[in-house]
Amino acid sequence: MRKKNKIILLIAYCLLPFASLAQTVKLLHSGNKISLRGLSVVDDKTIWVSGSSGTVGQSLDSGNTWKWMTVQGFEKTDFRDIEAFDKKTAVIMGIASPAYILKTKDGGETWKVVYENKDTTMFLDAMEFWNEQSGIVIGDPLKGKMFVARTFDGGNTWQHLPSTKLPEVAEGEACFASSGTNIRKLNKKEAVFITGGKKSRMFIRDNKIEMPIIQGTETTGANSLAVKNSKTMIVVGGDFNTKDSSTKNCIITTDGGKTFATPAIPPHGYRSCVEHIKNDKWISCGLNGVDISTDNGNIWQWISKESFHACRKLKRASCFFSGGNGRIGKLIME
Repeated sequence: MRKKNKIILLIAYCLLPFASLAQTVKLLHSGNKISLRGLSVVDDKTIWVSGSSGTVGQSLDSGNTWKWMTVQGFEKTDFRDIEAFDKKTAVIMGIASPAYILKTKDGGETWKVVYENKDTTMFLDAMEFWNEQSGIVIGDPLKGKMFVARTFDGGNTWQHLPSTKLPEVAEGEACFASSGTNIRKLNKKEAVFITGGKKSRMFIRDNKIEMPIIQGTETTGANSLAVKNSKTMIVVGGDFNTKDSSTKNCIITTDGGKTFATPAIPPHGYRSCVEHIKNDKWISCGLNGVDISTDNGNIWQWISKESFHACRKLKRASCFFSGGNGRIGKLIME
Protein backbone atom coordinates (compact mmCIF):
# COMPACT_ATOMS: atom_id res chain seq x y z
CA MET A 1 0.00 0.00 0.00
CA ARG A 2 1.30 3.45 -0.84
CA LYS A 3 2.40 5.70 2.02
CA LYS A 4 -0.30 8.28 1.20
CA ASN A 5 -3.06 5.67 1.39
CA LYS A 6 -1.71 4.40 4.72
CA ILE A 7 -1.82 7.92 6.16
CA ILE A 8 -5.42 8.41 4.97
CA LEU A 9 -6.52 5.13 6.57
CA LEU A 10 -4.70 5.94 9.80
CA ILE A 11 -6.49 9.31 10.01
CA ALA A 12 -9.83 7.61 9.28
CA TYR A 13 -9.32 5.05 12.07
CA CYS A 14 -8.38 7.82 14.52
CA LEU A 15 -11.50 9.82 13.67
CA LEU A 16 -13.94 6.89 13.92
CA PRO A 17 -14.64 7.18 17.67
CA PHE A 18 -15.44 10.90 17.34
CA ALA A 19 -17.58 10.49 14.18
CA SER A 20 -19.57 7.66 15.77
CA LEU A 21 -20.59 9.91 18.67
CA ALA A 22 -22.52 12.12 16.27
CA GLN A 23 -25.09 9.46 15.36
CA THR A 24 -26.64 6.64 17.32
CA VAL A 25 -29.46 4.13 16.89
CA LYS A 26 -32.34 4.44 19.34
CA LEU A 27 -34.35 1.28 19.97
CA LEU A 28 -38.06 2.15 19.75
CA HIS A 29 -39.64 -1.28 20.12
CA SER A 30 -38.61 -4.88 20.92
CA GLY A 31 -39.61 -7.86 22.99
CA ASN A 32 -41.84 -10.09 20.87
CA LYS A 33 -40.84 -13.10 18.79
CA ILE A 34 -41.73 -11.55 15.44
CA SER A 35 -39.09 -11.15 12.73
CA LEU A 36 -39.68 -7.85 10.92
CA ARG A 37 -38.09 -7.77 7.45
CA GLY A 38 -40.66 -5.57 5.72
CA LEU A 39 -40.25 -1.83 6.29
CA SER A 40 -41.80 1.13 4.48
CA VAL A 41 -41.39 4.78 5.47
CA VAL A 42 -44.11 6.96 3.93
CA ASP A 43 -43.05 10.22 5.56
CA ASP A 44 -41.50 11.46 8.79
CA LYS A 45 -44.59 10.37 10.75
CA THR A 46 -45.98 7.31 8.95
CA ILE A 47 -44.07 4.00 9.10
CA TRP A 48 -45.24 0.48 8.29
CA VAL A 49 -43.53 -2.84 9.10
CA SER A 50 -44.37 -6.46 8.28
CA GLY A 51 -43.03 -9.86 9.21
CA SER A 52 -43.57 -13.37 10.46
CA SER A 53 -46.78 -14.86 11.88
CA GLY A 54 -48.90 -12.65 9.63
CA THR A 55 -47.82 -9.51 11.47
CA VAL A 56 -48.17 -5.92 10.29
CA GLY A 57 -47.37 -2.83 12.34
CA GLN A 58 -48.07 0.85 11.79
CA SER A 59 -46.92 4.03 13.49
CA LEU A 60 -48.35 7.48 12.83
CA ASP A 61 -46.10 9.38 15.26
CA SER A 62 -42.55 8.73 14.04
CA GLY A 63 -42.31 5.32 15.70
CA ASN A 64 -43.15 6.37 19.25
CA THR A 65 -46.31 4.23 19.40
CA TRP A 66 -47.41 1.30 17.25
CA LYS A 67 -50.63 -0.34 16.14
CA TRP A 68 -50.13 -4.09 15.72
CA MET A 69 -52.33 -6.37 13.67
CA THR A 70 -52.35 -10.02 12.56
CA VAL A 71 -53.82 -10.48 9.10
CA GLN A 72 -56.81 -12.78 9.53
CA GLY A 73 -56.37 -16.11 7.74
CA PHE A 74 -52.63 -15.54 7.27
CA GLU A 75 -51.39 -16.18 10.80
CA LYS A 76 -48.58 -18.45 9.53
CA THR A 77 -47.52 -16.28 6.60
CA ASP A 78 -44.18 -14.45 6.62
CA PHE A 79 -44.74 -11.02 5.08
CA ARG A 80 -41.15 -10.10 4.22
CA ASP A 81 -41.86 -6.95 2.25
CA ILE A 82 -44.30 -4.08 2.48
CA GLU A 83 -44.84 -1.04 0.27
CA ALA A 84 -47.00 1.69 1.79
CA PHE A 85 -48.38 4.79 0.05
CA ASP A 86 -50.06 6.61 2.95
CA LYS A 87 -51.57 5.88 6.36
CA LYS A 88 -54.47 3.95 4.76
CA THR A 89 -52.92 2.13 1.81
CA ALA A 90 -50.25 -0.59 1.79
CA VAL A 91 -49.28 -3.76 -0.09
CA ILE A 92 -47.69 -6.76 1.67
CA MET A 93 -45.88 -9.77 0.20
CA GLY A 94 -46.04 -13.31 1.63
CA ILE A 95 -43.03 -15.30 0.49
CA ALA A 96 -43.51 -19.07 0.29
CA SER A 97 -46.02 -21.35 -1.43
CA PRO A 98 -48.77 -20.42 -1.62
CA ALA A 99 -47.26 -17.01 -2.42
CA TYR A 100 -49.57 -14.09 -1.71
CA ILE A 101 -49.74 -10.35 -2.20
CA LEU A 102 -52.40 -8.49 -0.20
CA LYS A 103 -53.54 -4.87 -0.14
CA THR A 104 -55.30 -2.70 2.42
CA LYS A 105 -57.10 0.59 1.79
CA ASP A 106 -58.30 1.17 5.35
CA GLY A 107 -55.13 1.22 7.43
CA GLY A 108 -54.95 -2.55 7.89
CA GLU A 109 -58.47 -3.12 9.18
CA THR A 110 -59.17 -5.36 6.17
CA TRP A 111 -56.92 -6.94 3.54
CA LYS A 112 -57.70 -8.15 0.02
CA VAL A 113 -55.74 -10.89 -1.77
CA VAL A 114 -54.56 -9.30 -5.02
CA TYR A 115 -52.19 -12.10 -6.08
CA GLU A 116 -51.98 -15.82 -5.30
CA ASN A 117 -49.68 -18.51 -6.67
CA LYS A 118 -49.91 -22.10 -5.42
CA ASP A 119 -46.89 -23.42 -7.35
CA THR A 120 -45.05 -25.50 -4.74
CA THR A 121 -41.69 -24.00 -5.76
CA MET A 122 -42.81 -20.36 -5.47
CA PHE A 123 -40.78 -18.05 -3.24
CA LEU A 124 -41.21 -14.29 -3.54
CA ASP A 125 -38.27 -12.10 -2.58
CA ALA A 126 -39.03 -8.39 -2.89
CA MET A 127 -41.25 -5.66 -4.30
CA GLU A 128 -40.46 -2.19 -5.59
CA PHE A 129 -42.72 0.65 -6.74
CA TRP A 130 -41.78 3.53 -9.02
CA ASN A 131 -44.86 5.45 -7.88
CA GLU A 132 -48.30 4.73 -6.46
CA GLN A 133 -49.38 2.88 -9.60
CA SER A 134 -46.37 1.11 -11.14
CA GLY A 135 -44.61 -1.71 -9.29
CA ILE A 136 -42.70 -4.96 -9.68
CA VAL A 137 -42.21 -8.16 -7.67
CA ILE A 138 -39.44 -10.73 -8.14
CA GLY A 139 -39.10 -14.29 -6.92
CA ASP A 140 -36.71 -17.21 -6.94
CA PRO A 141 -36.16 -19.04 -10.24
CA LEU A 142 -38.78 -21.31 -11.76
CA LYS A 143 -37.33 -23.68 -14.37
CA GLY A 144 -34.09 -21.70 -14.52
CA LYS A 145 -35.68 -18.24 -14.92
CA MET A 146 -36.38 -15.53 -12.34
CA PHE A 147 -40.02 -14.95 -11.48
CA VAL A 148 -41.16 -11.41 -12.33
CA ALA A 149 -44.63 -9.82 -12.23
CA ARG A 150 -45.77 -6.22 -12.75
CA THR A 151 -48.61 -4.03 -11.58
CA PHE A 152 -49.83 -0.80 -13.16
CA ASP A 153 -52.79 -0.09 -10.89
CA GLY A 154 -51.25 0.29 -7.46
CA GLY A 155 -51.02 -3.43 -6.75
CA ASN A 156 -54.69 -4.21 -7.36
CA THR A 157 -53.75 -6.66 -10.11
CA TRP A 158 -50.48 -8.33 -11.16
CA GLN A 159 -49.35 -9.71 -14.52
CA HIS A 160 -46.57 -12.24 -15.09
CA LEU A 161 -43.84 -11.34 -17.54
CA PRO A 162 -43.79 -13.70 -20.55
CA SER A 163 -41.30 -16.54 -20.22
CA THR A 164 -39.31 -15.20 -23.17
CA LYS A 165 -38.62 -11.97 -21.25
CA LEU A 166 -37.65 -13.56 -17.92
CA PRO A 167 -33.95 -13.43 -16.95
CA GLU A 168 -32.18 -16.78 -17.01
CA VAL A 169 -30.00 -17.61 -13.99
CA ALA A 170 -27.31 -20.16 -13.22
CA GLU A 171 -27.78 -23.23 -11.07
CA GLY A 172 -27.72 -22.23 -7.41
CA GLU A 173 -28.33 -18.55 -8.22
CA ALA A 174 -31.36 -16.90 -6.59
CA CYS A 175 -32.31 -13.94 -4.39
CA PHE A 176 -32.35 -13.46 -0.62
CA ALA A 177 -35.65 -12.30 0.87
CA SER A 178 -33.76 -10.59 3.67
CA SER A 179 -34.91 -6.95 3.53
CA GLY A 180 -37.03 -6.35 0.44
CA THR A 181 -34.20 -4.39 -1.16
CA ASN A 182 -32.58 -6.68 -3.72
CA ILE A 183 -34.57 -4.87 -6.41
CA ARG A 184 -34.62 -1.07 -6.77
CA LYS A 185 -35.81 1.47 -9.29
CA LEU A 186 -32.83 2.62 -11.36
CA ASN A 187 -34.61 5.47 -13.14
CA LYS A 188 -38.18 6.36 -14.11
CA LYS A 189 -38.56 3.25 -16.28
CA GLU A 190 -35.90 0.70 -15.33
CA ALA A 191 -35.27 -1.51 -12.30
CA VAL A 192 -32.06 -3.20 -11.20
CA PHE A 193 -31.87 -6.37 -9.13
CA ILE A 194 -29.15 -8.55 -7.63
CA THR A 195 -28.80 -12.26 -6.99
CA GLY A 196 -26.85 -14.34 -4.49
CA GLY A 197 -25.97 -17.91 -3.67
CA LYS A 198 -23.54 -19.92 -5.75
CA LYS A 199 -23.46 -17.04 -8.22
CA SER A 200 -24.07 -13.37 -7.45
CA ARG A 201 -24.79 -10.88 -10.25
CA MET A 202 -26.47 -7.59 -11.06
CA PHE A 203 -29.27 -7.57 -13.65
CA ILE A 204 -30.20 -4.48 -15.69
CA ARG A 205 -32.53 -5.44 -18.53
CA ASP A 206 -30.69 -8.14 -20.51
CA ASN A 207 -27.33 -7.18 -19.04
CA LYS A 208 -25.99 -9.68 -16.48
CA ILE A 209 -23.11 -8.10 -14.61
CA GLU A 210 -20.56 -10.12 -12.66
CA MET A 211 -19.91 -8.73 -9.18
CA PRO A 212 -16.75 -9.07 -7.04
CA ILE A 213 -18.73 -9.93 -3.90
CA ILE A 214 -18.39 -13.13 -1.88
CA GLN A 215 -20.28 -16.03 -3.51
CA GLY A 216 -20.10 -19.74 -4.15
CA THR A 217 -22.35 -21.27 -1.48
CA GLU A 218 -26.06 -21.09 -0.71
CA THR A 219 -25.51 -18.63 2.17
CA THR A 220 -23.23 -16.16 0.38
CA GLY A 221 -23.72 -13.30 -2.03
CA ALA A 222 -25.47 -9.98 -2.48
CA ASN A 223 -28.44 -9.24 -0.23
CA SER A 224 -29.28 -5.61 -0.90
CA LEU A 225 -28.50 -2.66 -3.13
CA ALA A 226 -29.16 1.05 -2.90
CA VAL A 227 -29.21 3.55 -5.75
CA LYS A 228 -28.00 7.14 -5.53
CA ASN A 229 -28.51 7.74 -9.25
CA SER A 230 -28.46 5.62 -12.41
CA LYS A 231 -24.66 5.36 -12.18
CA THR A 232 -23.86 5.20 -8.46
CA MET A 233 -24.94 2.13 -6.49
CA ILE A 234 -23.75 0.21 -3.44
CA VAL A 235 -24.31 -3.53 -2.95
CA VAL A 236 -23.95 -5.31 0.40
CA GLY A 237 -24.16 -8.91 1.54
CA GLY A 238 -21.70 -11.48 2.81
CA ASP A 239 -22.32 -14.87 4.39
CA PHE A 240 -25.20 -14.90 6.87
CA ASN A 241 -23.67 -17.95 8.53
CA THR A 242 -20.61 -15.86 9.46
CA LYS A 243 -22.21 -12.62 10.60
CA ASP A 244 -18.95 -11.01 11.78
CA SER A 245 -17.01 -11.51 8.55
CA SER A 246 -16.44 -8.46 6.35
CA THR A 247 -14.78 -10.40 3.53
CA LYS A 248 -16.07 -9.14 0.15
CA ASN A 249 -19.30 -7.91 1.76
CA CYS A 250 -19.60 -4.53 0.02
CA ILE A 251 -18.97 -3.17 -3.48
CA ILE A 252 -19.45 0.25 -5.09
CA THR A 253 -20.08 1.24 -8.68
CA THR A 254 -20.09 4.79 -10.03
CA ASP A 255 -20.54 3.88 -13.70
CA GLY A 256 -23.72 1.81 -13.71
CA GLY A 257 -22.02 -1.53 -13.08
CA LYS A 258 -19.22 -1.33 -15.64
CA THR A 259 -16.64 -1.41 -12.83
CA PHE A 260 -16.72 -1.99 -9.08
CA ALA A 261 -14.59 -0.78 -6.19
CA THR A 262 -14.29 -2.13 -2.65
CA PRO A 263 -14.28 0.07 0.46
CA ALA A 264 -11.09 0.98 2.28
CA ILE A 265 -12.99 0.12 5.49
CA PRO A 266 -16.02 -2.11 4.73
CA PRO A 267 -19.12 -2.63 6.86
CA HIS A 268 -18.21 -4.67 9.92
CA GLY A 269 -19.94 -7.94 9.06
CA TYR A 270 -22.69 -9.54 7.00
CA ARG A 271 -25.17 -6.88 5.90
CA SER A 272 -28.75 -7.55 4.76
CA CYS A 273 -29.70 -4.00 3.79
CA VAL A 274 -28.16 -0.78 2.51
CA GLU A 275 -29.82 2.59 1.96
CA HIS A 276 -28.71 5.88 0.44
CA ILE A 277 -29.60 8.61 2.90
CA LYS A 278 -28.53 11.92 1.36
CA ASN A 279 -25.62 13.35 -0.63
CA ASP A 280 -22.58 11.14 0.21
CA LYS A 281 -24.24 9.48 3.23
CA TRP A 282 -25.23 5.80 3.25
CA ILE A 283 -26.30 3.36 5.96
CA SER A 284 -26.25 -0.43 6.21
CA CYS A 285 -27.46 -2.96 8.77
CA GLY A 286 -27.16 -6.65 9.54
CA LEU A 287 -27.12 -9.28 12.25
CA ASN A 288 -24.30 -7.69 14.24
CA GLY A 289 -25.13 -4.02 13.90
CA VAL A 290 -25.31 -0.84 11.87
CA ASP A 291 -22.65 0.95 9.81
CA ILE A 292 -22.71 4.44 8.33
CA SER A 293 -20.63 6.02 5.58
CA THR A 294 -20.32 9.71 4.82
CA ASP A 295 -17.98 9.36 1.82
CA ASN A 296 -20.03 7.30 -0.67
CA GLY A 297 -19.16 3.96 0.87
CA ASN A 298 -15.37 4.08 1.06
CA ILE A 299 -15.15 4.17 4.86
CA TRP A 300 -17.83 2.62 7.08
CA GLN A 301 -18.24 3.40 10.79
CA TRP A 302 -19.75 0.81 13.11
CA ILE A 303 -22.21 2.94 15.11
CA SER A 304 -24.40 0.25 16.73
CA LYS A 305 -24.21 -3.45 17.54
CA GLU A 306 -28.01 -3.77 17.62
CA SER A 307 -29.18 -6.41 15.12
CA PHE A 308 -31.51 -5.32 12.30
CA HIS A 309 -32.68 -6.78 8.98
CA ALA A 310 -33.84 -3.69 7.09
CA CYS A 311 -33.37 0.09 6.98
CA ARG A 312 -35.34 2.76 5.14
CA LYS A 313 -34.64 6.48 4.94
CA LEU A 314 -36.57 9.47 6.17
CA LYS A 315 -36.64 12.77 4.34
CA ARG A 316 -34.66 14.45 7.12
CA ALA A 317 -31.38 12.57 6.53
CA SER A 318 -32.30 9.87 9.04
CA CYS A 319 -33.82 6.38 8.81
CA PHE A 320 -35.73 3.61 10.55
CA PHE A 321 -34.68 -0.01 11.13
CA SER A 322 -36.56 -3.28 11.62
CA GLY A 323 -35.31 -6.67 12.75
CA GLY A 324 -35.76 -9.83 14.76
CA ASN A 325 -37.47 -10.02 18.14
CA GLY A 326 -39.77 -7.20 17.04
CA ARG A 327 -36.94 -4.68 17.00
CA ILE A 328 -37.59 -1.25 15.51
CA GLY A 329 -34.97 1.47 15.68
CA LYS A 330 -34.31 5.00 14.48
CA LEU A 331 -31.12 6.80 13.52
CA ILE A 332 -30.61 9.73 15.88
CA MET A 333 -28.45 12.66 14.79
CA GLU A 334 -26.72 14.31 17.76
